[in-house]
Amino acid sequence: MVDNTAREKLVEAAPHAAFKLDDIVRSFPEEADTLLIDHRLTDEDEASARVFRVYQPTPAHYHATCDEYLIILSGRGRFFMGDGGPFEVGPGEMLFFKKGTVHGIPEILKHPLFMVSVDTPRRYPRDIIFVDPSDGTPEGFVQPRK
Repeated sequence: MVDNTAREKLVEAAPHAAFKLDDIVRSFPEEADTLLIDHRLTDEDEASARVFRVYQPTPAHYHATCDEYLIILSGRGRFFMGDGGPFEVGPGEMLFFKKGTVHGIPEILKHPLFMVSVDTPRRYPRDIIFVDPSDGTPEGFVQPRK
């Protein structure tokens, strides 16, 4: 179960913003201890947005509180969602899945693999539920970009 009671606003947003995604992407480290690192762009109750880099394949997981839109910025990977088998994704593609949909990236075909995620409503940072709990914890899955 995801604890939504402790609401810490991770990004204070202005009434509008423009983001230089190329600059943000260049600021990520080459290596990570977690499966991915993210940089939160917005953090409103209605929706949150992030840029993230996938460093290692991600096991089957889902989010209990939000739908997710993923836009692939760079790299290539094999992705699965729902009952479908893995398929290749790359730059210029967008994926969508509703809360509770199991998804993951079993293989990274070309590094660096960067994505933009828009979650509606806001995705709480700990809302990562592994199908097999032995696959990890939210803390081992993602860390904020420093």
